[in-house]
Amino acid sequence: MSPFLVREAVTDEDREAGFAVRREVFVVEQGVPEEIEYDAYDATAVHVLAVRRADGAALGTGRLLYGPDAAGKTGGAEGVGSLGRLAVAKTARGLGVGVALVRAIEEAARARGLAAVDLHAQTHALRFYERLGYAAYGAEFHDAGIPHLAMRRTL
Repeated sequence: MSPFLVREAVTDEDREAGFAVRREVFVVEQGVPEEIEYDAYDATAVHVLAVRRADGAALGTGRLLYGPDAAGKTGGAEGVGSLGRLAVAKTARGLGVGVALVRAIEEAARARGLAAVDLHAQTHALRFYERLGYAAYGAEFHDAGIPHLAMRRTL
């Protein structure tokens, strides 16, 4: 049995736990300004949360944008969701949490009738996403001063 479980974050407590992981990873570790880490999409996104089975501690999080919310991230492609804000706590890296979060977001996308998922990968994470079936497209761009590439996986 896995030492963690992944679920949709539906309670305020779950969402706050996920936001705390994002703060730790993006704001503290990577220096992303807090005012751009959280946005209006957080209110409508599907959030997923990985928690340690033993004590319920938050280990990782991610979100799915779909419908009109995803259009700006996917180039307006029909039936394509946008995976984003994927973060795994430093103490949980290497345990498979990131893979489980991506797969949970893909399942949430399938459940909403989406045919593919796009994401904007930090370039250092390209191999991780490629191993999960994502393919890069387009030119490198910077987001919060960090180089990224767009990637897509057909579900």
